[in-house]
Amino acid sequence: MKNIAASIKSSENAAVGNQAEGELSPRHRYSLGDPNCPICHGLGFVSTDVPFDDPRFGKLEICSCRIKEVTAMRRDQLFQLSNLGALKNLTFDNFKPRGRIGLGALQADSLEQAYNSAMNFAGTLRGWLLLLGKYGCGKTHLAAAIANQAVSMGVSTLFLTVPDLLDWLRFSYSEGSEDSFEQRFEEIRNIPLLIMDDFGTQNATSWAQEKLFQILNYRYINQLATVITSNNPLSSFEGRIRSRLMDPELMTRVEILAPDYRNPTDDIGHPELSTLSLHSKQTFGTFSLRRNEDIDPSDLASLKEAFEAAQAFAQNPQGWLVFLGPYGCGKTHLAAAIGNYQAGLGFPPLMVVVPDLLDHLRAAYAPSSPVSIDQRFEEIRRSRLLILDDLGTQSATPWAREKLYQLFNYRYNAELPTVITTASMPGEIDPRLRSRMSDTRLCRMVFMSAPSYTGKN
Repeated sequence: MKNIAASIKSSENAAVGNQAEGELSPRHRYSLGDPNCPICHGLGFVSTDVPFDDPRFGKLEICSCRIKEVTAMRRDQLFQLSNLGALKNLTFDNFKPRGRIGLGALQADSLEQAYNSAMNFAGTLRGWLLLLGKYGCGKTHLAAAIANQAVSMGVSTLFLTVPDLLDWLRFSYSEGSEDSFEQRFEEIRNIPLLIMDDFGTQNATSWAQEKLFQILNYRYINQLATVITSNNPLSSFEGRIRSRLMDPELMTRVEILAPDYRNPTDDIGHPELSTLSLHSKQTFGTFSLRRNEDIDPSDLASLKEAFEAAQAFAQNPQGWLVFLGPYGCGKTHLAAAIGNYQAGLGFPPLMVVVPDLLDHLRAAYAPSSPVSIDQRFEEIRRSRLLILDDLGTQSATPWAREKLYQLFNYRYNAELPTVITTASMPGEIDPRLRSRMSDTRLCRMVFMSAPSYTGKN
């Protein structure tokens, strides 16, 4: 990549000639402008009739007949320097603010909020914009749309994934580099608009962390327009960087909850956690209302109520649905039926037994884990639809209780659709969890009193 400042300066000089000396370069001496122009008569430049002490005395200016041409030349030059390349077609015009058909209201709302925030940022180019969300949710499209609009307005812009940015700096140490490290570092720090895509995917060496901090700290102090996208939660960022990204005076932060647009069948993005595939035969069609069994009518009524509640929730997942009842009464079957119904629509949820969920979180602490505990916890608590099976069977350690409370509290405040099954009575559940589950505005609790299902009709 060429020296940005030098390349822009070179293109400007090539377009306007050596105006400071009042001379034209040889390539600009013949018919640069419109031959029929009554102002410059084809020269392309005009001089201003001003007094000797006027700063414009002796300097040439571009004729109005060439303004569009020179502007287009500079815009093309800026586009080449921006590193947008294959992203040049990602604009606001071809972005779908509400996402693809079938998104839940919460997902579509978060996407629209990100779109509006990006549009507002592109119009002002003030402050910082942080876009958070999973792969394929639209972060890079919005960031590229900002960059493309800025370039079209003549703003010097640099768009780089963070790993590429660091590689670009490392390459400047090599003998084949046209620029020194200091030159490249200054260009990145001072570019009017810097877009750092995929922040957090870089190799987290001490050198990389320090360089990123120096870049962001410089731009923070000088309040230079900056856009950052990341798949990771803010809590995973290095402390000094995180503190700057949390400044409400400068930063606009938007979390996109939409799933991968390119792969609509992989809504949750972590099939290794979900046990839904183990319950593929547990659908509404295979659920028995047990009318031919010798069961108390009130128990049969509880089954019917639970079945109808599950069907209604599956068709329109809103709020929380809790199934309480003894083991084997059909709680897990109905929870899985909800999951399978949604999966059939192209939106598979995350279904997990609570003890297994805690085991997945514990495993994320291991040095060999491909994801951090923060990343694992974030993908669980932000799942579009979360089905928690067998609440109450987990070990009641302080760590387990705290993680479950954090999970419940996040989904309660965000009002994310959640299905819970438990064999525990309300009084046996952690009071902090019970208080969220008892909110009738958000949560519906259905008690299934039928005895364990034996398979006999």
